[in-house]
Amino acid sequence: MKKVLAAILSLIMVLSLAACGAPAANPTEAPTQAPANVTGVEDGVLTVGMECAYAPYNWTQMDDSNGAVPISNVPGAYANGYDVMIAKKICEANGWQLEIVSSAWDSLVPAVQSGMIDANIAGQSMTADRMAEVDMAGPYYYATIVCVTTKDSQYANAKSIADLAGGKCTAQSGTIWYDSCLPQIEGAVLQSPAETAPAMLMALETKTVDFICTDMPTAMGAVAKNDNLVILNFSGTDGDFQFDSEQERAENVNIGMSVKKGNTTLLDAMNKVLGAMTEADFNKLMDEAIAIQPEI
Repeated sequence: MKKVLAAILSLIMVLSLAACGAPAANPTEAPTQAPANVTGVEDGVLTVGMECAYAPYNWTQMDDSNGAVPISNVPGAYANGYDVMIAKKICEANGWQLEIVSSAWDSLVPAVQSGMIDANIAGQSMTADRMAEVDMAGPYYYATIVCVTTKDSQYANAKSIADLAGGKCTAQSGTIWYDSCLPQIEGAVLQSPAETAPAMLMALETKTVDFICTDMPTAMGAVAKNDNLVILNFSGTDGDFQFDSEQERAENVNIGMSVKKGNTTLLDAMNKVLGAMTEADFNKLMDEAIAIQPEI
């Protein structure tokens, strides 16, 4: 009996020592864990596509300054910008690693559809056409459609799109700005679409066009780096670009993230992070991106 009691006491002492050695749990500091069985992220890596050429949403730089992330398919290059900052927040919240893949604008949706990448975080508007092809999380930014011209342009004081009549103009290819907005300007001389945002801005700066149509963050980023540019913002006036309904307008100014159709687990995980952020949070992060973007 004494041997049995001694064995029980020894076991109690071992358990007590183990308990003393374990750190006390803090219910307010629960470790972040990735949602179980998130499609595409089973390996713990979220692969995100973006142009890496669409400042201030995303851009390419040649070092890791300001928290830039390596571009996996462009050795020696790094991606940064608003999209990268948002992607990092999603990964941090879910315990994932972030992989950035550079892709041409027109290849982003097909890459998600084929499963080559898990998601696009690339400054894409949440249009009905796009959402017929992919599911979209967000919005993760609320953008305004604007035009940009030079300070010495005859259009620099335009108060509505009517004042832009007859001007040479362009916008980025595959966007609502080129396909639906610029054609609303009477007599507009629509030039070929620009393949990238830098190419669009170069057309303006070299006076190949009189003005361009884009969204407010892109315009703000351009003006921050070139004080000869001026933003024409007609939003909230009768002279603004028109849509058939406010719902259609929202589709074209709300910016979302694309995932493969039916990938609800990844969609929900992303929306959970975005749902904890406010429009003020988005604007603050965009201001930070604009402040650190490189020269165009």
